[in-house]
Amino acid sequence: MQRQTQVETMRNKVRTRHRKNSTDGTRLSFDVLILGCGAAGLSLALRLPETCSIAMLAKDELDQSSTYLAQGGISAVISDEDSIESHIEDTIAAGAGLCSRKIVEAVVKRGPDAIRWLLDMGVSFTLRDDDPKRALHLTREGGHSRRRVVHSRDKTGEAVQTGLLDRVRERKNIKIIKNAIAVNLITARTEKSGNTCVGAYVLHRREHQIIIITAKATVLATGGAGKVYLYTSNPDSASGDGIAMAWHAGCRIANMEFMQFHPTCLYHSKAKSFLLSESLRGEGARLLLPDGSRFMQRMDPEAELAPRDVVARAIDHEMKRLGINYVLLDISHKPKTFLLKRFPSIYRRCLEFGYDMAEQPVPVVPAMHYTCGGVMVDGEGRTDVAGLYAVGEVSHTGLHGANRMASNSLLECLVFAQFAAQSIDCRLSGLSLHTDPANWDESRITEAKERIMVSHNWHELRRIMWNYVGIVRTRQRLLRAQQRIKVISTEIEDYYRHHRISDDLIELRNLAVVATLIITSALSRHESRGLHYTGDHPETNPALDGVNTILTPPRFSAPNYRAV
Repeated sequence: MQRQTQVETMRNKVRTRHRKNSTDGTRLSFDVLILGCGAAGLSLALRLPETCSIAMLAKDELDQSSTYLAQGGISAVISDEDSIESHIEDTIAAGAGLCSRKIVEAVVKRGPDAIRWLLDMGVSFTLRDDDPKRALHLTREGGHSRRRVVHSRDKTGEAVQTGLLDRVRERKNIKIIKNAIAVNLITARTEKSGNTCVGAYVLHRREHQIIIITAKATVLATGGAGKVYLYTSNPDSASGDGIAMAWHAGCRIANMEFMQFHPTCLYHSKAKSFLLSESLRGEGARLLLPDGSRFMQRMDPEAELAPRDVVARAIDHEMKRLGINYVLLDISHKPKTFLLKRFPSIYRRCLEFGYDMAEQPVPVVPAMHYTCGGVMVDGEGRTDVAGLYAVGEVSHTGLHGANRMASNSLLECLVFAQFAAQSIDCRLSGLSLHTDPANWDESRITEAKERIMVSHNWHELRRIMWNYVGIVRTRQRLLRAQQRIKVISTEIEDYYRHHRISDDLIELRNLAVVATLIITSALSRHESRGLHYTGDHPETNPALDGVNTILTPPRFSAPNYRAV
């Protein structure tokens, strides 16, 4: 059962305003265009046949992605002491009644194969010292009933991204375009498929050049939307671009009220919300109040190993109750040799800011971490628009439900990349691309004399979201945020129509769309569930088990396949 919510005030018709730019408007054509170079995008590119021409877009340098920054690991059933059934039930329990069992089973069952594939790709993981066979070392994180998280010390994402990038660079059929941001998807109506995506308009951030890229299949692998909040563990590139572009193109968006806040980010003015991995708590770290007392055992039987929403809400509660700016994370009872071996990067980073984890607790606060909702896709990663796919954090597959369980995110990237690659491979055979998109039109715009509107609204929007649409919500706060975001969105659209675009303006425009989607979704869910907690409805409503919040663009017509 699904609840559909019409959002009449949000959709702005996709503008193909491209006729002239300061350059000649370069045109490129590929079989597949992948927007994003994280685990999802890289895996998909490597899963496609080498006879397929592929373009991959990276907004920044290749080490600026959520994948690269991921510390924890990848959950998969590797140990004989674990089971597929246990992983499935843990995931469903964490999802608080909104997971699709069919999708959870499909993803979890392919976990072991995904790890083996990564090993074949040259990705190195931490091994057990006490095992003569040198089996993979497994750790445990919140929500898991077993040790099943494969990791590479505390830099799993870096190991995965580096390993996959090495393989991608060996492929002559894959072209990586760095420092490029998609502006809009290009859509056309075909007699056979209806609304169809045929590529994207792309701004090269350094050359200030518009590139028109057409493709038989376009894949959104753009990651999440953490930058919509003032404090986030996400890289600067996580501005919700894929979600906003899909919305403009006619895709439904689901469950945007479920924004996951990571409980433990380093509290320091210069740390930029440096994340302290959940694996720390998995290895025995304790959360303390300033007086040194523990509090999580009062909140949940699992204490520090409770799901992330429980831990983040508990920390938020204690901070507000006591009027404090942070709580403490303490693992100083572990030997320094253990910390240096298991968490070398985190240990060194904390030391840079004056905290020796082996000697003292570290101050931590929650920060926005993961977007559990996103672009609705089916079991093959297909969206509502023909030719358009979404994989990874940008998508809503049904795996996470109302709360993502730790280390299931990279697993989802790997498995759905495989599903989407198989679907695209089948679609490409016999498909020809006949389209001639209009050039980028800047004939009726001017160069902005000042950029204060962009910078001011950037900061105001993120502060509004943090203060009014954060870990604990109320209807009054949400309505206040909705009203203010509506004014900001109007200013942004007016600026967008009249001035030359920039990467900051594109990201701000996308964040405004995402902010509105989050607020609208939160207002429509009259209960507390998973990551969405509202003081007006503090209890979970069993009647809403399995009910997703679906936002439908105006004039949307349902596809001829059933989305998950």
